[in-house]
Amino acid sequence: MKFNLLVSTYRNREDDCISELWYLFREIGDENVEVRKAMVPGLLLVRTKLDPFDASKKLGEIARERPWDVRYTLKLTPIIAVTSDDKEEIKRVAVQLALERIREDESFRITINKRASSISRKDLINDIAKDINRRVDLKNPDKVLQIEIVGRDVGITVLRPSDVISIVKIISS
Repeated sequence: MKFNLLVSTYRNREDDCISELWYLFREIGDENVEVRKAMVPGLLLVRTKLDPFDASKKLGEIARERPWDVRYTLKLTPIIAVTSDDKEEIKRVAVQLALERIREDESFRITINKRASSISRKDLINDIAKDINRRVDLKNPDKVLQIEIVGRDVGITVLRPSDVISIVKIISS
C-alpha cells in the first residue's frame, strides 16, 4: 500500500484508532481514507487523498479543540514517498527528496526509525549524508530527512520538526 501518513497508537488499540481515523478524516474531507495495520503493533499506514501535512495539522487542531474526539491517535507523521526496503533504493529516493526540498541555505538532520528490519541505521545515514551537500545540524535543524522503516514498508519524508503532530503533546499543553 502506498501510504502518505504514518500514525502511531496504543498497542492493541489499532482497531479503535482505525475507527477514530475514519471518523476524523470524514470530518476533514476524505470519506475514502484507507487505513491498515502495519506489521508492527501500534502503527497504522494511512492513504488519504488530502495533503498529508494539511491533514495532520487539521487533526491536531481537532485534538486541541475537542480532545475527547481524539483518544487513540498518538502521533501523525506525513510521508512524501514510499519505497521498498532495498538499501540502494532508499538511498536514491532519500537523496532525491532531500536535494529537492532542502534549500542550500537550510540545515538538516537525518532521522531513521526502523522496526522489524536488519538495515543498519548508521550505515544508511552515512551513505545518504555523503550525497547531500547541505549543512548538518543535529540539535536544531531547519528540515529533517526522516526515514520510517516498518518491515518491508519504507516511508521517506522531508519536514520541519513541527510537521510531526504529537496529539499527546497537544492535549497535555
